[in-house]
Amino acid sequence: MGLRTAEQFLKGVRDGREVYYRGQRVMDVTEHAELGVAARHASIDFQLAEDPKLRDLATRREGDEVYSTYYHIPRNTTNLLDRSKLIETGTALGATLVLLVKEIGTDALFALMRLLGRGGETQGLDRVRTFYQKCRDGDLALAVAQTDVKGDRSKRPSEQVDPDLHVRVVEKRSDGVIVRGAKVHTSCSPYVDELIVLPSRSMGTGDEPWAVAFAVPVASCGLRLYASDFLHGTDDPFTRPISTNHKMIETLTVFDDVFVPWERVFFHDRPDLAGAAALGFVEYHRFTAVSYKLPLLDALVGAAIAIAQANGIDRAGHVREKLTWLGGYAETVRGLVELSALRCDVQDGFACPHVFTTNLAKWTFARDFHRAVEIVQDLAGGLLVTGPSGADWDSGEVRPALEKYLRAAWPADRRLAMLNLISELTTRLYGGYQAVLAVHAEGSIEAEKMAMFRSYDPKRALGLAMRLAGLSSG
Repeated sequence: MGLRTAEQFLKGVRDGREVYYRGQRVMDVTEHAELGVAARHASIDFQLAEDPKLRDLATRREGDEVYSTYYHIPRNTTNLLDRSKLIETGTALGATLVLLVKEIGTDALFALMRLLGRGGETQGLDRVRTFYQKCRDGDLALAVAQTDVKGDRSKRPSEQVDPDLHVRVVEKRSDGVIVRGAKVHTSCSPYVDELIVLPSRSMGTGDEPWAVAFAVPVASCGLRLYASDFLHGTDDPFTRPISTNHKMIETLTVFDDVFVPWERVFFHDRPDLAGAAALGFVEYHRFTAVSYKLPLLDALVGAAIAIAQANGIDRAGHVREKLTWLGGYAETVRGLVELSALRCDVQDGFACPHVFTTNLAKWTFARDFHRAVEIVQDLAGGLLVTGPSGADWDSGEVRPALEKYLRAAWPADRRLAMLNLISELTTRLYGGYQAVLAVHAEGSIEAEKMAMFRSYDPKRALGLAMRLAGLSSG
């Protein structure tokens, strides 16, 4: 089939899938007032390949076959850097909101192929490879359902009062399995072609039914998506320059006895693989995460510089100190993203970003994000929440007063445009959305610290300290 256009992508998700928004069934997500905005935002991932200036970055050729770079299996540092640049570029075109309909699914496919190949799971590996080829050649959009609703987090899946709080196999048939349960925080699921399902935690004996990984079309019978409305109604482009045209939808994803053919079951009854699959996925996905955070950081730094100029305070010593901190923060994260690719681990033909450095990048971003927001808000001032609306600005009676009294070093129109951007990024619904993503998306701060602790190799540092102290390393 080859590369699809944005319109072909949107047409492909008009298939009767069962999606609910604000208590109502959505018959066509592309025409819905809110979900349609999100679907068109995601379509930028397809527009990248159509742009002559971006085609070399967004596509790869093997013989006569041309396919999306997102599907290119990373073999070395250069491949990872190219992938990071593509993710950053798409997110910048998405006005700081990641597109994620090819990024996250390929993270999962790379992780599964790497895991099953390393473990000698021939049947599962063949199934993943076949599914990967289908998605690559069909230029499909993918979502990943990993985070279980979990229930009592002190208990394993098999110990929960309700066994459906983690997705499980409830029946095995000659032609496949029946699965039941729910996942949460499933990004982009209402407007993708396929859903990849992974375990979200390590498991043990007794957890066999829950130790399963598979893929299903989103329009599968029994698969229901309950969409969050967090960014609902952000339709004033004057005060909301991003979220009016750019949204992402997350769902509570319910599997009510969904049939999965055997060829789409990548592993089952394998508690020994569950934790490794979860960790393998985040090793790729946190690299995706820190790559798509870069435009948001650049936007915060640029907006801080601009509003300092607009307010006439850019030469003050304390302002320069804050701008220096912001620039250092953003460039530290960028440098760590690049370093994680340079330090990549290559095994069996798969290049995986360096685990410690990737998690260090993600932890650095998450740890300091709210400090960055505080600085930008401090430089902007109280008009972030007391400024005029779009209706005020459009009023012939009100606008002259706004132009007269809200000017500073910049005219009122330019100053208000920057204030509204900052308000969108830090104060309004979109800002709150990004603030929560900074802490919880792609794993919590504690999860990143745990990954750093597990992956850190202390031999060099410990050996030097022992030698300097004149002690044996034995």
